[in-house]
Amino acid sequence: MDIRSILSRYRHIAVVGISDKPERASNAVARYLIREGYTIYPVNPSLREVLGIECWPSLSAMPEELGKMIEIVDIFRKPEDVPPVVDEAIAIGAKAIWMQLGITNEVAADKAVNAGLEVVQNRCIAVDHQNLID
Repeated sequence: MDIRSILSRYRHIAVVGISDKPERASNAVARYLIREGYTIYPVNPSLREVLGIECWPSLSAMPEELGKMIEIVDIFRKPEDVPPVVDEAIAIGAKAIWMQLGITNEVAADKAVNAGLEVVQNRCIAVDHQNLID
């Protein structure tokens, strides 16, 4: 797994567990990614829109053509909530799973790797982007 390569190659990121509250990490990270030229796809079953972008209840609820565009699934969920997100990421053909700082799930990570996805755990995508790309 090469973090610099993931951040350089992929430009379409689903942010699962995004919040509409600006002070929350998921919202700040999404804003950062947009500023850096990434396309984000908000995912939260409680929201209709975040940052002016339509929000989807789940990866599998997205129209198929939209789901096929997603390359990185950035997860802001409790570790025990990660496995179904990984299953959906595999189903839509995502290329990478990114579990944010403080989030690890070895069973889900192994499943993703075995399905051919790259996996990053317990790291902040915005911090890594600032350190490796900027």
